[in-house]
Amino acid sequence: MKTTRLLTLLISNLLVLNGSVCPLFAQAPTTPKILFTSARDGNYEVYIMNPDGSEQVNLTQHRANDVEAVWSPTGEQILFVSDRERNQGVLDRDLYLMDPDGSNVRRVFKREASRPEATWSPDGKQIAYMHINGDKDISAIYVTNLGEQEENFFANGLDPAWSPEGTEIACSTFGDGQIKLISVRTGAEKRILPRKELGGQMSPSWSAMGDKLAFSWNNNPLPPDFNRERGDKLPKEWRDKRTIYIVNSDGTDLQQLVPEDGSDAWAPALSPNGDEVLYTQEINGRNQIFKVDVSSGVRTQLTHISWNSGGDWFDPNYALPVSPQSHLLTTTWGKVKIKQNT
Repeated sequence: MKTTRLLTLLISNLLVLNGSVCPLFAQAPTTPKILFTSARDGNYEVYIMNPDGSEQVNLTQHRANDVEAVWSPTGEQILFVSDRERNQGVLDRDLYLMDPDGSNVRRVFKREASRPEATWSPDGKQIAYMHINGDKDISAIYVTNLGEQEENFFANGLDPAWSPEGTEIACSTFGDGQIKLISVRTGAEKRILPRKELGGQMSPSWSAMGDKLAFSWNNNPLPPDFNRERGDKLPKEWRDKRTIYIVNSDGTDLQQLVPEDGSDAWAPALSPNGDEVLYTQEINGRNQIFKVDVSSGVRTQLTHISWNSGGDWFDPNYALPVSPQSHLLTTTWGKVKIKQNT
């Protein structure tokens, strides 16, 4: 009886610490799934599909624009960006949470701001994201503890991606456009690749093992008449050569995955096992989602209708048990019952 009372108290404390019952017992997918953005319903919505492109389902079903969805480490929550509060444009898009079936939608912050490009810490307790000050046209990467409202400046940059072991955040730096790894503890920075005049390296994405990074890049010389100080715009012919690369996290074995034979390829997302990379590319006048096999180079188109972009993988085989889950609590109850009957 005493053991039962102690376990009941433990479960109650866990529920209080997690804020509500719904996130605690949200059902994570039992098979690999991909989140992505689609405009097929007349506005941008968060969708889910299988890794082969089948069973594409609208999760948000809201008149607002819902974009940039990312899985929590355990797959029990989804973080996404929406303008559903004010619906006045990109600069009003803020962070929201929902359960994997699209239910239980709630804001992350009480104070409104533009906070796109979010990434989870591997323990699921923190997020890093872009914070855009529309009045001053200033943006930087910030970090916050989920459940708290305090925002902490982390670095100047964009496209943050938290490393799986939690010690570094990869991002693209302003100015030189280089992918850098920044220490979460010390703020020390290191480049993945040698410095170039105009890097244009964007959107880093880690493998679940933390040994590889995918990113988009235009690895071509600038047009000879290009003058950055004059404010010249890069021609479309040059921009269309941006494509997808993969590299070891120590900067070795750089590999181009997608040829420069079409429009630019962007928004890469490595599969948890590191075998495939999602990316977005325009085809027949509309953006579609593809995946490429890292070893064979075989490309597969996953979406075919309307406008689609982005992508974030979840695979339960690589999920980290960093928060209390209902099946773990059931297992504990089973062990208690065994002890009581012996």
